[in-house]
Amino acid sequence: MATRLLLLADTHVPKRARDLPAEVWAAVEEADLVVHAGDWVDVRLLDELEARSARLVACWGNNDHGELRERLPEVARVEVEGVRLGVVHETGQAKGREERMSVGHPDLDVLVFGHSHIPWDTVTPTGLRLLNPGSPTDRRRQPHCTYMTATAADGGLSDVVLRRLPPRA
Repeated sequence: MATRLLLLADTHVPKRARDLPAEVWAAVEEADLVVHAGDWVDVRLLDELEARSARLVACWGNNDHGELRERLPEVARVEVEGVRLGVVHETGQAKGREERMSVGHPDLDVLVFGHSHIPWDTVTPTGLRLLNPGSPTDRRRQPHCTYMTATAADGGLSDVVLRRLPPRA
């Protein structure tokens, strides 16, 4: 079996966008598992993503308060097709990230994170894969708004693709 993953972070709805782009909602419909690495801002997006996702694994971010923090963990963990996957919002500065996350999450194969809005895909010396899908709604200083897709199967992650969204009209 294989599980199709959609990786999101830093959606900031409705502060940075009224809604997720249509392309992202289409990806939600196609995914077997949606992973969201925090900074939702409004609980309504969590409700809608839960309703429209086959399965959702998510955490809260630094801009999430109240009901979002009550309903979501700071760090979420799940095993998918033999892949030990975690999701957290903040990992600190880029310098030293691989070592810090390897020490902090020795029980994981993949850690999805957000906060910076900067796409990231590296593998630590211990084999932990670090993925940041960027943001589908707030590109900040990046050239594009982004999200990621991937496939989990047979204990590994493959087909990891950073998806660039067209500029908003």
